[in-house]
Amino acid sequence: MDVTLTLVCLIFEMADKRDLFPEIEPYDTGMLKVSDLHSIYYEESGNKNGNPVVFIHGGPGGGTSPRDRRFFDPEAYRIILFDQRGAGKSLPAYELRENTTWDLVDDIEKLRQHLKIDRWVVFGGSWGSTLGLAYSETHPDKVKAIILRGIFTCRRRELLWFYQEGCSLIYPDKFEAYRDHIPEVERGDMISAYYRRLTGEDEKARLSAAQAWSTWEMTTSRMFIDKELLQRAEKDTWCLQFARIECHYFVHGIFMKSDSQLLDNTDKLRNIPVTIIQGRYDVICPVETAWLLHKKLPHADFHIVQDAGHSTKEEGIQSQLIEATQKYKHL
Repeated sequence: MDVTLTLVCLIFEMADKRDLFPEIEPYDTGMLKVSDLHSIYYEESGNKNGNPVVFIHGGPGGGTSPRDRRFFDPEAYRIILFDQRGAGKSLPAYELRENTTWDLVDDIEKLRQHLKIDRWVVFGGSWGSTLGLAYSETHPDKVKAIILRGIFTCRRRELLWFYQEGCSLIYPDKFEAYRDHIPEVERGDMISAYYRRLTGEDEKARLSAAQAWSTWEMTTSRMFIDKELLQRAEKDTWCLQFARIECHYFVHGIFMKSDSQLLDNTDKLRNIPVTIIQGRYDVICPVETAWLLHKKLPHADFHIVQDAGHSTKEEGIQSQLIEATQKYKHL
């Protein structure tokens, strides 16, 4: 290719990349008591009178971070972040009792009512896409638009791919430590084997299992390993929140009536604008699930980012997410 033409192509490619919005601080924070046991942390930033958007974090158990505010134009959006039960700043930390998908769906609705919001935009990635679908299918009349990334519906097929065999063929070197944490006799069901350790009485065993589980996921979440993500797995509270809550949900099939419940109920979203964004080389949530969701929602904007994996930190994913929030900011 001609050098001049190459430079022109690079310039256009760079022009297509969208940066995050500037760092901002919340104008309001609080704890919302959602049950006798649980209180969830929430915050609001951006424009108090703007278009409401709720950010649904991943995991389950991952929690929110200040970077999550930056996908939204702060002049246009009223940005609501919250930590799901047991995650982030919510209390009690890594608590599994009264912690199901439907508890979380109810919590989102309680938060909407608490903040006196009529309808809002729903934004979620990875597990956030799962919970975003569950909430939107339960309360479609409260949803203006849906932005989903790294689609995950927690079908048994998806869980086996990442935690049992599948991704292990792509990352055999990194899978080894996750696998070898479990005695060979128990490796026929890795999720159940980890669950026994993560919920056992031995504190040292719980933490060790949480670190092994979290490290495996943090290692594979980007096409190029992110040391900052790996450092999360070294933090005791965070990795216990992440691993215990994830494993709890996965052992119970995220408390769905059927394996394909979220895909089967997409007809409830047919009148809602939807954007689906997926990395081609996402090995945590493979592209097949996003494709199946798109076939169920043919009206959705559907984007496969060819040079990306699972993380929002990858440029193509980030750009498409901001493109989507810009599209819906005046709804």
